[in-house]
Amino acid sequence: MEKILEVKQVTKRFGKITVFNQVSLDLFQGEILAIVGENGAGKSTMMNILSGVYAAGEYEGEFFVRGKKCEFRSEHDAKEHGIEMVHQEISLHRDLSVAENLFLGVLPHQGPFIRWKEIYQEAQKYLDVVNLNVDPYEDVRNLSNSQQQLLSIAKALVCKPEIILLDEPTSALTESDARNLNQIIRNLVSQGISCIYISHRLDEVLEIADRIAVLRDGEMISIRSRAESTVDQIIGDMIGRPLGEMYNKQSAKLGEVIFEVEELKVPHPYILDKNIVENVSFNVRRGEILGLAGLVGAGRSESMCAVYGYMKKTSGKVKLEGREIKIQKPLDAISHGIGMVSEDRKGSGIIAPMTLRENMTIASLKDISKAGFLKKKKEEDLAQTFYDALHVRAGGIEDYIRNLSGGNQQKVVLSKWLMKDLKVLILDEPTRGVDVGAKIEIYNIIYRLAQKGVAIIFISSELNELLGVCDRMIVFGHGQIWGNIDRDSFSQETVMKAATCVEKYGI
Repeated sequence: MEKILEVKQVTKRFGKITVFNQVSLDLFQGEILAIVGENGAGKSTMMNILSGVYAAGEYEGEFFVRGKKCEFRSEHDAKEHGIEMVHQEISLHRDLSVAENLFLGVLPHQGPFIRWKEIYQEAQKYLDVVNLNVDPYEDVRNLSNSQQQLLSIAKALVCKPEIILLDEPTSALTESDARNLNQIIRNLVSQGISCIYISHRLDEVLEIADRIAVLRDGEMISIRSRAESTVDQIIGDMIGRPLGEMYNKQSAKLGEVIFEVEELKVPHPYILDKNIVENVSFNVRRGEILGLAGLVGAGRSESMCAVYGYMKKTSGKVKLEGREIKIQKPLDAISHGIGMVSEDRKGSGIIAPMTLRENMTIASLKDISKAGFLKKKKEEDLAQTFYDALHVRAGGIEDYIRNLSGGNQQKVVLSKWLMKDLKVLILDEPTRGVDVGAKIEIYNIIYRLAQKGVAIIFISSELNELLGVCDRMIVFGHGQIWGNIDRDSFSQETVMKAATCVEKYGI
């Protein structure tokens, strides 16, 4: 096969931190090369160099496209050389239409006039390529996360690239959409397009990749063919130590019911006179980890966002320690000792322009202030304590959070709530886009909170994760609860039957 891309001895530093050290790799035409590693290993950094996000001069080393040395000064330069990147965080313009997003930057025009009819006709062709069944005239904000991710991939194809860089392309997709995407990638590769593919889903990597490269602490540890690779081998290379049991479930003593939701109704955000959540009731005990399972669109996240004050509810009661409480906004929930880690880490989990210290302590400002003045030393000590305890990988608490990997950002988000004296913690997809090692650390944090008596509500699209971590599970379907399953009765079959309403369980 012809070598289409070659990376030689590339090093990238952020200040005094070396995040990428003397890394070399190559990519052949029509090949899928997977790059795996823990968060902070350097995977996204490599993609940002290849896509022109980090311009020439901001790193050491060199790379070649089709044997020609390249120095990209911008993402436009990378596109000119046939390289397109689909970022992990969706970055579409939500107030523009699907078609406008597809062709933004390359709008066909005749003189000063844009050829709108052609745009919407061509848009349908690219939507068909990724099997995305939406109207080209639809505003992007009305699309689900899965649909927006597929649209991002369709947008990358508009410029007819030779190399596609995919950073966690399936992290926001349903299982069926992920399988659909992987088939799309295979079809593109069969036409001669090459692909570098980052994913934390090792089963997915072993299914789709031709070769698998493992990064650890910014260094290339191994590159093997798929036939030579096993899950245990890859994980061993990633974390540099034996894996042990993935979930290592730690039990907590379950106390009395502390948190109750009764007859919750949440209006549909786009359809008048329709509820997206209908008559949902459940409770959680002290020290219990309650899993919320269900297919995408079943109403799990919407229920919790309404409970927490992110979304409006039509009706319903929330009780804490037996007393009804009023939550109109997130600040009300926080005042009652309820915390929430949103699934949208970039949009509502972190404040990108701020430092780690500021992100960690933002929910605890009253606790570290006196007469309206912040106690800086107390803030620094508090942030440093949790920085060390959670093994955050960064240069220190004064680093900007936007420069951290997704997994380390998630640790900072969790630390914000660990500082509070919480009674209830809602976790919405807390391990999405997080590597194996960081997942285990997050699970252990959750177990410790439960052992302290905190009630945990855990939403996840990974069924094995819910089965491994939770004490009980409620299953959502079409905005209602279709199953209530104790740990003794956990099985994939039971959950899926309830999620698809083949059989209601425990209600």
